[in-house]
Amino acid sequence: MPKKEHTWQEKLNDNKGYPKVKLLNGKMADKWGRGTIVIPAPMEVDQLMKKVPRGKVVTINQVRAALAKKHAATIGCPLTTGIFAWISANAAEEQRQQGKVDVTPYWRTLKTGGFLNEKYPGGAENQKRLLELEGHTVEKRGKKYFVKGYLDSIMELI
Repeated sequence: MPKKEHTWQEKLNDNKGYPKVKLLNGKMADKWGRGTIVIPAPMEVDQLMKKVPRGKVVTINQVRAALAKKHAATIGCPLTTGIFAWISANAAEEQRQQGKVDVTPYWRTLKTGGFLNEKYPGGAENQKRLLELEGHTVEKRGKKYFVKGYLDSIMELI
């Protein structure tokens, strides 16, 4: 019997035993230094993304920093935070397709440097459209899109 595919909402609600704070060691310590790393629960990432109001943006690094502060860790895990932001975005689109209006505004969470996330539902083009509807100016730099003057619209999470 084939394995049942989970919905994005189910993936978002599955905390898999997270959050966990661990010591940085091995290759991670070589890259990030000494201290601790928090591996967040998917819903924690979603809750931070939900806080960003219309007209404002945050970067994924701000989400990571807020998670680190919440858990008294040195850093927030870049890999899982990015994956959970992606799950949050897909869960929001899944909810929107089911008729829900008040969904997580994932399009307001940018990559480092104000760049759009091509892995979000509909790619960077959809994120561009949604940001422009809220008054942001999105420009192309090489093959990537970024929010012009994004620092003027940044929201502090911590």
